[in-house]
Amino acid sequence: MLTKRLQDYHLILASGSPRRHHFFKELDLEFTIDVRPVDETFPKELKREAITDHLAQLKATGFSDIQPHEIIVTSDTIVVKDGIPIGKPQDKAEAIEMLKNLSGDMHEVITSVCFTGADFQKTVNDTTKVWFKELSDEEIEYYLSTYEPYDKAGSYGIQEWIGYIGIERLEGCYFNVMGLPTRLVYKTLMELTSP
Repeated sequence: MLTKRLQDYHLILASGSPRRHHFFKELDLEFTIDVRPVDETFPKELKREAITDHLAQLKATGFSDIQPHEIIVTSDTIVVKDGIPIGKPQDKAEAIEMLKNLSGDMHEVITSVCFTGADFQKTVNDTTKVWFKELSDEEIEYYLSTYEPYDKAGSYGIQEWIGYIGIERLEGCYFNVMGLPTRLVYKTLMELTSP
């Protein structure tokens, strides 16, 4: 099991996301949290998973002092609609615009996870397709006034009210939409700690 394999490692989750913290706990992982801010701008020519791969790897650059027994886990999630990346909203007006854009259509949620050790770096990513029903202005207004999706790519949390009433279907990993493809994290950590 993974927990046994990780006994000789110090796993560091470099994320301030409460959802990612929750997922690591639910995977029975012992870890510490250490977030080191970086400038999250990316070259405009990057597309889709190249963006999230780049940002996840960029977040690992703050850890120049990695010890041999440490594994740093960094990640990034974006929403992509019609080939255009959508990040986190800056304010309510932008959140309204994002949700109206996603309403009644399909978008993709892409998450990259970067595992960095003293002598290795491995980046993996996952894509989930999500279909929203047509959202009314009242539904969008209610959601934004009741919840605070400003820390979420695309201005929504699938695990919140808008996900319950608005998601028609999805194709791929549900947890990826929440910010961490848990099965892929487990699989990659198993591979990295293989004897």
